Amino acid sequence: MSTKTLPERGDTHEQGTARPEQNPGHRRFAVRGTARGRQARAAWMLAAPFLALFAAFMLLPVVWSLLMGLTDTKSSDLRTPLNVSFVGFDNYVRLFEDPQFFTALRNTAVFVLVALPLTLAAGLAAAVALDRGIRRFRAVFRVGFYLPVITSIVAVAVVWKTLLEPRAGLVNLVLGWFGIDGPAWLADTRFALPVMIVMAVWRNLGTVMIIMLAGLQSVPQSLMEAAELDGAGAWQRFWRVTFPLLRPALLLTAVTTGIGYLQFFDEPFVMTDGGPLDSTLSATLYAYKQFGNGNYEMASAAGYVIFVLIVALTVLQFRVLRDKD
Repeated sequence: MSTKTLPERGDTHEQGTARPEQNPGHRRFAVRGTARGRQARAAWMLAAPFLALFAAFMLLPVVWSLLMGLTDTKSSDLRTPLNVSFVGFDNYVRLFEDPQFFTALRNTAVFVLVALPLTLAAGLAAAVALDRGIRRFRAVFRVGFYLPVITSIVAVAVVWKTLLEPRAGLVNLVLGWFGIDGPAWLADTRFALPVMIVMAVWRNLGTVMIIMLAGLQSVPQSLMEAAELDGAGAWQRFWRVTFPLLRPALLLTAVTTGIGYLQFFDEPFVMTDGGPLDSTLSATLYAYKQFGNGNYEMASAAGYVIFVLIVALTVLQFRVLRDKD
């Protein structure tokens, strides 16, 4: 009859698993895992201030605005959230029943559909001129085109408003030298929005020009020389070789500029306050006025309609301008 003795304390490592100090692989894994844990904790601690600020000033207002668009916050005291009633999409229905909102959407659509292609075309033309045509004083022209971009939009709007002043403005003064009686540009419903389109194109073509110029200078010279040897003319080389390679730059500028134009706000706010007769009222200015009048739920609903329009325009631009290769 055989007898078994119980293993003494500490013998399990000898029979089954080895002690960490006796297993180099296990020891390295344990040390590595601890180091990763310390790195992860350090990373979260470093990111914590940003995450807290992002949650407080970006995420929370977005969620709160979404909830406000679905409630009757106008008739309720915001200091007592329990009194707020959920009304579903009633605010959105009221929004689309407001003819002033449709006027704001129409003005915004006209502004984007006219100003965006003009800005892209003007920026591309300026980039091509600086890349191939204008050799002397190239840096001066670059600064001149880009200077309006870095200038405060409020300062730009005030300067333009002064230039377009009907009696003492420089524009009407120059027109008067040729016997032309200039109109009251910002007080006339026929000219107020076109003036802001021209102003937006002038201000933003510098950004498009810089990005397009970088794209032009990245086109391989060997491709241009090969196309020239094949008998391609200047226009064919641009359209068949250069323009397809500019698609990423064109997509970037179209998306960023289009998003900015859909949020068209500063120019009408400073220059006309949406007038005359709502001819320059934009969707964002409409939302701002609704908020100022205490219609928080309508302002929130208008904001999310603008958000949907921005997403739709961005998706459309990606489908049209994406690189099919």
